[in-house]
Amino acid sequence: MVLLWAIVLGLLIGLIRHRGLAHLAQLRLRASGLVLLAVLIQMLILPLSPGAKPIIIWGMEFFHIASYVLLLLFAIINFREKALWLMALGMLLNFTVIAANGGHMPASLDALRAAGRTVTVEKLLTEGVSGNVIVMSETTKLNFLGDIFWLPSWVPFANAFSVGDLLLGVGVIWLLAKRPSPLPPLP
Repeated sequence: MVLLWAIVLGLLIGLIRHRGLAHLAQLRLRASGLVLLAVLIQMLILPLSPGAKPIIIWGMEFFHIASYVLLLLFAIINFREKALWLMALGMLLNFTVIAANGGHMPASLDALRAAGRTVTVEKLLTEGVSGNVIVMSETTKLNFLGDIFWLPSWVPFANAFSVGDLLLGVGVIWLLAKRPSPLPPLP
């Protein structure tokens, strides 16, 4: 949900700085279908509300990792955009911790409680997993890259988020708020 706020903030800054959103039409991002496919996969494997079950349960771990592979491919294809460098670093950090933990993102129960995600905390305590999230413990790998930060519970769609999500969000804001540089002419 941090990315939702990053998109809103990036669009708002772009609107204010450029007196409109026409600058977005100048973005020349290739293979945008990879992002759409990754978002579709994430929507199918992640619970859409606290306590809900994901639509796809079988192979969820594989699909979670695959969605980040698609996002990384998109970033590599469009690496000429400097904002995507930061986004790619965030994607790589998330991919690393998710792959190291078998397709699950470890989350701090304290961060989830601070974000007001009590239903998720209860499900994690009883089942050990909620969608793509597992309880952060001594046995999980790379805990410092897991969901350890949070948005305050009074913020709509508040949730815990990781360092990778933070970098990805800052990259999204940068990409949506900046004025794209013109592309070189085709030969």
